[in-house]
Amino acid sequence: MDRKRANRKLILGLLLMTAGSFAFGWALVPLYDVFCRTVGIGNAEAKAGPAVAREQVDPDREITIEFVAAPASVGSFEFRPKVASMRIHPGKLYGTEFFARNLTSGASVAQAVPSISPGGIAQYFHKTECFCFTPQKFGVDEGRDMPVRFIVDPQLPDNVDKITLAYTFYDTTQNASQP
Repeated sequence: MDRKRANRKLILGLLLMTAGSFAFGWALVPLYDVFCRTVGIGNAEAKAGPAVAREQVDPDREITIEFVAAPASVGSFEFRPKVASMRIHPGKLYGTEFFARNLTSGASVAQAVPSISPGGIAQYFHKTECFCFTPQKFGVDEGRDMPVRFIVDPQLPDNVDKITLAYTFYDTTQNASQP
């Protein structure tokens, strides 16, 4: 009799623990979302903030944006900015283009990796559209203009008057063909 009671108690405890674990796992998704919004990590919407959504132009300030492009592997791609630099007002949305051409004898896939300098300025440079967000597929000898749209936060420190946006263009054809 005591053994049956002990077994029932054990089974009931295990069932309650299983149900509690399931409920906790179910609640983690909304709790994680609330945590990310509060802390500002892991949530692109929270990271973007209102500065990207609307323009707050600083008409009294101009800075230079310099564009640099480098193919990571010689001979695979021609890759260059359409303009070397531009003068901009922080807070205004701007766009430019980079040109890439596949120089290989077969279809290729490439991925651009951005770099922003001086160091620590990336938090003030917001890309709203960029070819670097996704791998780019090219046919044989295919070339195309690829857009970049960006806005520089008006809160950019006053001592910064030039920002360099550099891209390295990697041929990722072998990585793209692997499962």
